Order: sequence, then structure tokens, then C-alpha cells
Amino acid sequence: MIKGIVYDMNPEIGNVMTENSIQTAADLINHAQYITILTGAGVSKESGVPTFRDALEGLWAKYDPQELATPQAFKANPKLVWDWYEWRRKLAQDVAPKKGHLALAELQTMKNDVYLITQNVDDLHEQAGSKNVIHLHGNIASHKCFANCQGEPTLIDINMLDYDTDDVPPACPHCRAYVRPNVVWFGEALPNDELTKAFEHSQLCDLVIVVGTSGMVTPASQLPGIAKQSGAKIIEVNPDDSMITPLADLKLSWASGVILPQVIEALHAR
Repeated sequence: MIKGIVYDMNPEIGNVMTENSIQTAADLINHAQYITILTGAGVSKESGVPTFRDALEGLWAKYDPQELATPQAFKANPKLVWDWYEWRRKLAQDVAPKKGHLALAELQTMKNDVYLITQNVDDLHEQAGSKNVIHLHGNIASHKCFANCQGEPTLIDINMLDYDTDDVPPACPHCRAYVRPNVVWFGEALPNDELTKAFEHSQLCDLVIVVGTSGMVTPASQLPGIAKQSGAKIIEVNPDDSMITPLADLKLSWASGVILPQVIEALHAR
């Protein structure tokens, strides 16, 4: 097992360090009994999904996030907020999972007790084949009643609604409140069931694989530390250093789509 922090090297230095890091990652995964994966915007960005900040460029550059991602903004200008999220939803629909998503899905088929927690609001992990994905910040592919009139959340299939796309948002079929994207806005609490599961998996696991997240957004950023306190090892996959890097036992300094398929291949070789 690794002791202390192991930092990966730039692949330009040579293939030996790369191969050693891949084999070390495979060793950690192979010996782990309970694995928690935490993914962030970097994974989706590899597929071409813009990050939250990137989505505020172009036509939306003049808007402040507070104008587009709060309950108050939706109440003040529901059509504006709806149109922005529908634009983002269609962007996500037009891309496909990349090798990083597929590698994580394959890992779930290779090992028992592998749980995936994501901060991303797209459904690319599900498209790749991952099961029981915990969406801490919601899922832009789904919608719910703004009033949650049938319980939290009251999910609404907008494809089953008869509404004019020029007259949006549509109305909830139960209470006639507006339908909204099923995402967590600024000032809103994370979904309790999802958050409870995320903390539970972090406390129980013996290995955390953190992929493509800066570690700056709470409470997701707390999960690796909770796991570490419980004795878990941490593998970080990120081309850049992050707030998670000081906690990492192994840092793989590449994009997930580059390095994770090689780790899976090393696992198959065992």
C-alpha cells in the first residue's frame, strides 16, 4: 500500500512513471472492498458539456448567475430561467459519454460495492451504463413541480405535457404551479436522500476515486476528507491540482478519458 502522498508526473517525462502510477491505481482498486467515486465538472467537460461558468458565455454572458440559478430569479422571470436551462439541457443531449464515463461504468461491473456520486447535472454517467448514480446537484434531464405539490421532488415528464414551447414554463398537471428544472439552485438545500447516501458511502468506503473536481464546492468537497478520516485511501484524477490534492494518496495528472481506461485495462490484466 502507498504511504503518504504520491504525486504523478507529466507523461512527457516518460512512460515508466505513467506505468507505475497505473499499476499503483490498479493495486489500490484491486484491494479495495468498498469504493466511492466522486465526479465533477471536468468529466463532463471532456464530453463537451460546458461548466456552469462556461455556460454563461456567448448569448448568456450578460447575465449574472444570481439572475438564472435561484428560486427568486425563477419567480421574477420564469421564462428567462427556463430558456437558459433548456439551452443547457439540449447541449447535454447533443454530446455522448467519453472514455472516462465508460471506464467508471465498467469499474462498477468489475467490483462489488462501487458507488458513484456526481456533482454534475447531466446524465452522461447513466448513458455510459453506471447504475444508481447519486446526483448531489440534481439532474438537468428531468423536471419537477416548483411547489413540489406531491412531495419532494414531484417529478414531471414534460414530454407528456401538452404545452406551447413558446409559452414556457409549462404548468404542473397536479397544481398548475410552474414546472422547473430538477436541479439545485443557489440558496437551496441539496436533496436530503442523496446527501445522506453520499455521506454514508464516504464513511464506509476504503477507497475514494475523485475525478475532475476542484474540491471547492461544499458539501461535496467534504466527502473525501470524511473518507480519509475513516481510513480510506484517495486516488485523484485531475490534470490540475485541486483542493483535494493534499489529501490524495495517488494523483493521476491526466484527463479521466486518457488515464482511466488504462487503469481498467491494468485491472483486466490481473
